Amino acid sequence: MNREKVIIRTSVIGILANVFLSGFKAVVGFFTNSIAITLDAVNNLSDALSSVITIIGTKLAGKRPDKTHPFGHGRVEYLTSITIAVIVLYAGIQALVESIKKIITPQSPDYTPTALIIIAVAVAVKIVLGIYVRGTGIKVKSDSLVASGKDALLDAVISASTLLAAGIYIIWGISLEAWLGAIISLIIIKAGIDILRDGISSIVGKRSDSELANGIKETILRFEDVRGVYDLILHNYGPDYFVGSVHIELPDTYTMTQLDRLERDIADAVYLEHGVIMAGIGIYSACTEGGKADEVLTDIRRTVMSHSHILQLHGFAFNEEDKEIRFDIVIDFAADDREKLYNEIVSEVQSKYPDYKLRVTLDSDFSD
Repeated sequence: MNREKVIIRTSVIGILANVFLSGFKAVVGFFTNSIAITLDAVNNLSDALSSVITIIGTKLAGKRPDKTHPFGHGRVEYLTSITIAVIVLYAGIQALVESIKKIITPQSPDYTPTALIIIAVAVAVKIVLGIYVRGTGIKVKSDSLVASGKDALLDAVISASTLLAAGIYIIWGISLEAWLGAIISLIIIKAGIDILRDGISSIVGKRSDSELANGIKETILRFEDVRGVYDLILHNYGPDYFVGSVHIELPDTYTMTQLDRLERDIADAVYLEHGVIMAGIGIYSACTEGGKADEVLTDIRRTVMSHSHILQLHGFAFNEEDKEIRFDIVIDFAADDREKLYNEIVSEVQSKYPDYKLRVTLDSDFSD
């Protein structure tokens, strides 16, 4: 089924369920004088608004690419999740303010069996809704739906805690309403912060998904003569739209005709199996002569890998005639000073091979 239709359908179901629950909880909260139930009703209403925003964001993200936005509008969905986060944060802060007021001037709740039954039903509905929405979000790769699903499951916990507070009041006469409202508010605020952090991270550009990156590398390595896959970079232009580039290592005996055919075959395979457009495939030539080149590679690899935070050495090329040595090194982001470490390694290798020109490229581990 069309991804956009699935997201919209799921969001509509969420809207209907949340409006229904919000109305019932608002009535129950008013007649029982329960701040926790009233805040829960407000939270359900904010969830309905979040679903409306998800629908709007999905429609905008589904617009076709144009001259101004040649990669489409998929990243609008990340803006949608950030908007939802702001709504959740606002609801949490407002709820916290109201709870603090009730702590300062407490009022005793008045629970009825009907009210408690409604809350219990709300817990069950929210659990089912949360599992459904979150599962659908994961399936169609929608951050907004995943966030809404997590929020629904959180609502179930909140409503269940309201039932617990009601039980404590009925049995022991201890009112925890205002304090429970404050705790609920803090939980809502934390959920908003988490959603906001994820949305901003997606826009800034976070690390490629390990499963996807490793799957692409495995696909490329299946091709004959491909000795290594390096420098995979994936640019995300929406939850299901990736454009990538990669370097592959091939024997230095390959002709241009062979290279052209192989690059096209790799691009086709990656797109068919992973839905990723490979915009560029660079080539590292692997020396097939052996001899001194292998000896130099072994020596340099030993030197480079003896340093901490070095993840990889690749793209090695040795040219005796031109007195040139080329290779790339990947330094972990955890290194205190990557540039300093790079310069130390270059100096160390240069001292071993003073008669050769070094061309050492500093790479980053953009993917696993």
